[in-house]
Parts: sequence; C-alpha cells; structure tokens
Amino acid sequence: MEFINGGVCAPKGFFASGVHCGIRKNQSKKDLALIVSRQKASAAAVYTTNLVKGAPLLVTRKHIADGYAKAIICNSGNANTCNSNGVEIAEQVCKLLGNQLEIPAEDVIVASTGVIGQPLDITPIKNAMPALCEGLGNNSTDAACAIMTTDTVIKELAVKFEIDGKECHLGGIAKGSGMIHPNMATMLIFLTTDAAITPKMLQKALSEDVTDSFNMISIDGDTSTNDMVAILANGMAGNKEITAEGKDFETFKTALSFITIKFCKMLAADGEGATKLIECSVRGAADNENAKKIAKAVISSSLVKSAMFGADANWGRVLCAMGYSGAKVNINKVQVSFISPKGSVTVCKDGMGVGFSEERAKEILLEKEIIIDISLNEGEGRATAWGCDLTYDYVKINGDYRT
Repeated sequence: MEFINGGVCAPKGFFASGVHCGIRKNQSKKDLALIVSRQKASAAAVYTTNLVKGAPLLVTRKHIADGYAKAIICNSGNANTCNSNGVEIAEQVCKLLGNQLEIPAEDVIVASTGVIGQPLDITPIKNAMPALCEGLGNNSTDAACAIMTTDTVIKELAVKFEIDGKECHLGGIAKGSGMIHPNMATMLIFLTTDAAITPKMLQKALSEDVTDSFNMISIDGDTSTNDMVAILANGMAGNKEITAEGKDFETFKTALSFITIKFCKMLAADGEGATKLIECSVRGAADNENAKKIAKAVISSSLVKSAMFGADANWGRVLCAMGYSGAKVNINKVQVSFISPKGSVTVCKDGMGVGFSEERAKEILLEKEIIIDISLNEGEGRATAWGCDLTYDYVKINGDYRT
C-alpha cells in the first residue's frame, strides 16, 4: 500500500475536468467539476445526517438506487439547498451532462457546495457544459480546485494496492474547511477505484469506513446540509470481482481506510482559520463506542480548541469534555498527555494533575500538529478523532461568508 500521484484519475478509466462557469464572481476560481468513468461503475454514497438536505443529495440518492453510475458533477459557490426548484435544477444539471456525454441522466451523481438559500441559475452551468466535457483528461487537480470553497489547500490523493494478483488503484478529491462536525460535515469526498467490487460490497465498505474516518472530524460543531462521500468502482483493474467478505474485501477496506484517514487529517488541518491539526487518541476504553464518544467530545470542545490555539496545557478542559461526553468512564483511572514533534508531556494521571513544566508544555503545544493522548485504563476500546484549533480568523471568515 503506497501513495501515488493522479488523484481521481489514478485508477484506470477515470477522467476529470474543472472549469469556471460563472457561479462564482471570481473568474480565476474554478466552480464546476466533472469526473467520468469510461465504463459504468458500481456506485455507493453516504450523506449528511442533517434533516435539512441539499437538493443534489436527494437526486443522487435516487440515481444510484440501482447501485450504478458513470459520472460525478459538482458545482461550488451555491449549495442548491432550501430552494423551491432545487431538485428540478439538480435534475437539469444531470440531464445536460447526460446529453453532452450521451449517457442516461440517471447515471450521474450530482453535488453542490456553497451558500445555502440562494437560487442556483442553470444558465452558467449549461453554457459551460461543452467546455467542461471537452476538458476531460488527467485533470484531477482542476476538479479538486473546482469544488473548493473556503479551503486553502487542494486536497487530492491516490494509492495503489493489489487484489487477486492485479494492481488496483484508489483515488480521491475532497473539499472541506468549515461547517464540519462528527456525522459528516461541509465536506464533499469523491473517490474512484478500478477495483472490481459489487455495489452491495462497495456500499458496505464505505458505510463501515466513515464511522472511523469522516464521522470523527470536527472543525466548528456545525453539521452541514450538503455533505456527501461518493465512490465509483469500474472494475478495470481486472481483479476477480469482490462479491462477499473475505481477504480481498479486507484488502479493499484497508486501501479505503488508508486514503480516508489521510483525507481526515487534511480536512482538519485546513479548518477555517486553523493554525494547528489536533488529533485526539483514546485508548483503554471499555469499548470502541465509549472511546469514540470521548474523542469526539474532546475534539469538538471550543474550550479545548481555544487552549490549543494559545498553546495552553489546560488539561482540565479535556477532562471536562470527557465528563459530559456521555461515555462510561472511571475518571480516577484517566491519564492525559500532550504530544507533538517536540516531545510529550503528561499533565494528568489517575484523574489528578501532576507536576510538569509549563514552559516545556508550551513548547510542545506551539507545534503545527498536536496529539491529545488519553488512556482510560479500563479495557481494549480505542478511537481517534481529528480537529483544529479555534482562532480569531474563524470568526472573520464566517462573519462575512456571503460577501
């Protein structure tokens, strides 16, 4: 298992494109992305848990009900959410693309990201459709740029692995910087693979993976309306199709986890206004579920996030978050340490503070990547969650997001 170049175009038979169509006022900003498989592919997706859902999610869910798709199209700059004609617009986008590519509109996954509650004009998308399709090629980076909103870095990855003696590839692009909270967020993740796997097993792999990856990120406590993780598998690697659990399925899941966990860290590190990636590692819990509750609570705490911004080893805020997490935990057995490339410092043992150098702790917490290591000493349960510090710039960015 190793990372390779190529993003969503690394797997055989996948092509991508990204253009500026005019949804966003800044003409230098691409705002329409396309990913196409040469062959019809198995398709799977997971969606936001928010009861308010963007129209594209509703359309996508219907389109891949049969387990197959051939293309993914996504615009940025407008979420197409809470609009009276939102579903109609999303369907029109699929139809326009279908006509251009000569494929059924039902074979299109559609997504949108941006401002909620503003009507989405179909005209710029319609006008840009020929150029978008003509630009299809090894252009994963263009597609990755086109789905960005407040992101500050391009997020694309790919890995190679082997199944049934065949070299397989899995690639992806992602966007997400704000409105991110456990159980999905303002994130869009589009994954492609040339591994052969049935729609049922692809959905199983994805649904299981997100519980330990994308559902364990928090930037700001807000769960978005348009979150989607979608994956296409076209089988062009030539491996024997994965139809059931077993060695090949586990290998595929390992590759999927390899790339999704990396995306989690990239998303968290690029949180709006963030200066630090924070990872909360919980071990020794009674079970994994309790570990997850604690990791999520700690990473979501505004007070913990603020302390990390200020490089303040305020471990009491960590225990406070643990206490209201809803997890079953014996606080008298808890140990907490802060870890970074500069070293580690234990700040709490058996639920009580221990003597430590504040200067040494600050040196550790001034680093760009920090681990909050929690040992519960109760069992074998473990979990990891990712987030970022809470800074002045977060308020600045969201104070005038629409302008």
